[in-house]
Amino acid sequence: MKIYTKKGDDGTTGRLYGGRVRKDAPSIEANGAVDEAQAALGMARAEVERGSEIDEMLVGIERDLYVLMAEVATDEANRRKLEPGRTLVTSDMVAALEVLIDELGTRFEMPTEFVVPGGNRVAACLDLARTVTRRAERSALAASVDGSFVVPYLNRLSDLLWTMARWQEGDSLPARTGKR
Repeated sequence: MKIYTKKGDDGTTGRLYGGRVRKDAPSIEANGAVDEAQAALGMARAEVERGSEIDEMLVGIERDLYVLMAEVATDEANRRKLEPGRTLVTSDMVAALEVLIDELGTRFEMPTEFVVPGGNRVAACLDLARTVTRRAERSALAASVDGSFVVPYLNRLSDLLWTMARWQEGDSLPARTGKR
């Protein structure tokens, strides 16, 4: 099997459950940004120990992003075919991020001043993934449909990534803060 199909040479791409759309369509722009966020999360994973708690968290998030991209790649007329948690983002997926944010937030002292990213490589990768996730969230707005949890998921994910970055910076965080 070849990796290239040549079907996209006309500037279109396939949608989940059929149909084609231009590659600059809002849903494809959103999925492109989510794909970048997922790659940035992969960079963070490359910096952590395999099988560690943070590695497992990141793998779970990356898998969630596949679910999210499946939903975004589906024409609104085919939404009925989506499966919760498999190809459709659910409110439970958003709530799970909130639980992680709250739990991780108990592991370090929250900064009281502006945080300058780059305290260490893992935190820097997480902050980069956070900014790409914010862009994905903005892009997803143009492709959002009523009843979807895509935008809330991306919003919460960016909060989680900020929290994870601060957690990874640990006790040395106050030395890397400054007033704005």
